[in-house]
Amino acid sequence: MSMDSVNSSRSGTDYRSFRQITRDLKIMSFSCKMADVMEEGVSLVEDLYKRRQPLPLMDAIYFMQPTKENIRIFMSDMSGKIPLYKKAYVFFSSPVQRELVAQIKKDSNVLARIGALSEMNLEYFAIDSQGFTTDHDKALEELFSENAEGSLKYNSCLNMMATRVATVFASMREFPRVHYRVARTIDASTLTTLRDLVPTKLAAGVWNCLARFKAMIPEFPQTETCELLIVDRSIDQIAPIIHEWTYDAMCHDLLCMDGNKYVQEVPSKSGSGTENKEVLLEDHDPIWLELQHASERLHEKMTNFVSKNKAAQLCQARNGYLSTKELQKMVQALPQYSEQIDKLALHVEIAGKLNSTIKEQQLKDVGQLEQDLVFGDAGTKELDISRENKLRLLLVYAAINPDKTRSDKGAKLMQLAGLSADDMIAVSNMRCLCGHDSKKSSAGGFTLKFDLRKKKHGIRKERIGEESKWMLSRFYPILEELIEKLSKGEQPKEEYHCLNDPSPSFRGIPSASTRTSPAYQPAQSMRSRRTDGTWARPWGSDDGYSSDSVLKHISSNIRKLGQRLFVFVIGGATRSELRAAHMLSSKLNREIILGSSSLDDPPQFITKLKMLSTEDLTLDDLQI
Repeated sequence: MSMDSVNSSRSGTDYRSFRQITRDLKIMSFSCKMADVMEEGVSLVEDLYKRRQPLPLMDAIYFMQPTKENIRIFMSDMSGKIPLYKKAYVFFSSPVQRELVAQIKKDSNVLARIGALSEMNLEYFAIDSQGFTTDHDKALEELFSENAEGSLKYNSCLNMMATRVATVFASMREFPRVHYRVARTIDASTLTTLRDLVPTKLAAGVWNCLARFKAMIPEFPQTETCELLIVDRSIDQIAPIIHEWTYDAMCHDLLCMDGNKYVQEVPSKSGSGTENKEVLLEDHDPIWLELQHASERLHEKMTNFVSKNKAAQLCQARNGYLSTKELQKMVQALPQYSEQIDKLALHVEIAGKLNSTIKEQQLKDVGQLEQDLVFGDAGTKELDISRENKLRLLLVYAAINPDKTRSDKGAKLMQLAGLSADDMIAVSNMRCLCGHDSKKSSAGGFTLKFDLRKKKHGIRKERIGEESKWMLSRFYPILEELIEKLSKGEQPKEEYHCLNDPSPSFRGIPSASTRTSPAYQPAQSMRSRRTDGTWARPWGSDDGYSSDSVLKHISSNIRKLGQRLFVFVIGGATRSELRAAHMLSSKLNREIILGSSSLDDPPQFITKLKMLSTEDLTLDDLQI
């Protein structure tokens, strides 16, 4: 597609969300289905690195990173008397080096077969309507481990990450005011570690890319249009570990899913027994959209959805209650509702598995203790739980008390919990991401004891003035506070610096004069933006198949939003932070977009934590 279609995202009522822009630019595996590609007239999609059948009568579109290896493969495809394809239209995902372009120009045969050569500036992966990653799954290890000493991986990871983050702004034609967390040097005698410099270095790298975009990309903004905050995982060590009680988080944490793939048990086609079927939990599923960020209201939302759904009502009328088996039987009896019933059956099955897991692992007790630790309410509690959950409890405790977990008592507590050597390394490595202090003692079985006679100072403050929360969902990520402060311009100046002073006209929330200016665009509400998927039923369908969020898409609920606010977390973001981005978008009247090197569930983060070293890496260590 042409970049003109991207530019239209900033004009008038044609305002489009982050996911819509990315979808149009077709980062295929993350943003659209194969059917979407086929609808554009593409007959075949193939991997550059796999052996491909020659199609000398057909044209080909190449979308690739501008690396030496990719250029080599492309040249091999298109050189010689009989090329792999008739003509090639080449699109690079980021700026290409001049030497590589010169290499292509040297071969006259290849040059004659090129129909287009363009830089798309698109190297990020949309994981959600308001989230993206740069696909740096090893960022925590490569940037925060002592193994980064003198390593090319440290600089290589930061440079590539900076390029990919910058392409977000190139794609969306946004020029951000770049904020970043500064290195936290204790005093003049303390050496600044490479870990502490990661946000500073990434901010500088992104800024350098943006400077090039301003000079090279037509119509790229010359003044600030949005804000970007760069932090690292050390701002909140508890968010990646604690049990999160939303539907999305529980599915990924407790069901051993592969990405968004869930394996559902369905009746076999032969009619006898069952078979496994892979399904995707994503925006194309309206029930998933409605339940994704629900926690204590999960049952209420499911009941509400079912009450509006004709297929579900038919099932209940004929069967008295909603069960997976009965829903599956209805697929054959009511073919016109088969897709809806399939979706309902899927989520009934998932909800059943989640409830069973929560009961079997006593997760409500575990979750309550986690919340009490965070908010300083923990008393004596003895639990008979799995080793994995003991580890997570101790990791939360280690994040709060990093010094005490390194003491002899801390080692005894880990041994008492029956942790493996790898588990103990993970607890020890929590200090790489710093923490706070508290008290504890242990005796008897696996027991965490706290003095109830004196109120502890928790590392989170209870939210005052908000509606009463379910006790297991009191936890909120630190990122939530940071976003709110940044939106108001109240972030601590000594902790967060800005690379570029704003223009006089820059505002986080549009003023009255800004709202009337041509540069300001009205936009759809955030809830309706999340529903830009392809649905099986038409908009406005009153059969209950569309979720509340989807139905609001057609209610003409158009409102003006302030400038976008981007947050990038180095070292992995969490689903609680992604949920916060969605929630704050409505609260702050701004589209909040969360980016990260990866999106990690607790098991993934714990595995990465075990790869870290407990020794600090200083600037002197990198001197050559």
